[in-house]
Amino acid sequence: MRFDEAYSGKVFIMARPDFHEAKAVLYGMPMDWTVSFRPGSRFGPNRIREASIGLEEYSPYLDKHLEEVAYFDAGDIPLPFGNAEKSLTQIYNYITTLLDKGKFPLGLGGEHLVTWPIIQAVHQKHPNVKLIHIDAHADLREEYEGEVLSHSTPVRKACELIGPKNVYSFGIRSGMREEFEYAKTSGMYMARYDVAAPLAEVLPSLAGEDVYVTIDIDVLDPAFAPGTGTAEVGGISSKELLEAIHLIAKSDVRVVGADLVEVAPAYDSSEQTAIAASKFVREMLLGWVKE
Repeated sequence: MRFDEAYSGKVFIMARPDFHEAKAVLYGMPMDWTVSFRPGSRFGPNRIREASIGLEEYSPYLDKHLEEVAYFDAGDIPLPFGNAEKSLTQIYNYITTLLDKGKFPLGLGGEHLVTWPIIQAVHQKHPNVKLIHIDAHADLREEYEGEVLSHSTPVRKACELIGPKNVYSFGIRSGMREEFEYAKTSGMYMARYDVAAPLAEVLPSLAGEDVYVTIDIDVLDPAFAPGTGTAEVGGISSKELLEAIHLIAKSDVRVVGADLVEVAPAYDSSEQTAIAASKFVREMLLGWVKE
């Protein structure tokens, strides 16, 4: 995958044509090799790009326009179908190169396991990085049916790498009893069910810190995002997730990268999930990428 070539397919609205002038790089990770229920999130990145065409370029929430942020859409990383280990290695190498070139990486998934190699690469660049994890699921399993490379494991792996006390999870409403026990005893932070209110309480303690943010679209209630592989009822609204994104944007944390994962277009004929995801990406670009 060439870093300096414009993507030949559909790009996110108002993406710049020049990689070298871009502050941020938008890229896709079309992988769903380890999902435990419904596949299809590998098609998420392109549907989010296509849905972005319906967006306004201006955000009234942040009073910013996409022309104010230089970002490049690199397209999807060409991952080897079905090979999780090799796919994760390619993602790690890709993000390492982006960080070495001083770019802000903003990834589109794909299943949530794709976040694991990104955290590894970001940790290499920012050894004191904190993780903000917004999701319906705890993702704290050590393995799933004997498989350690699973979409159920990335946050547990992050805890083991950067330390549980540096991991902050929000919106969690699903997981094994053992996962919730681990959250209680390990020293990590877990807010169940809600996102915006507990996030507002935590952010002041992270002022000045390097933070990576991962958002699983299934943190939304299925009424707002049916197009995902493992939907969980009892979730938050699109409005609350927008509020959370803006809280981070207006805080004093240094966001050093982010991703939005688990959009599976096949399960949403209305396309409301991809439409919502594209708006979240717009707000992330405008709020988290600093010039």
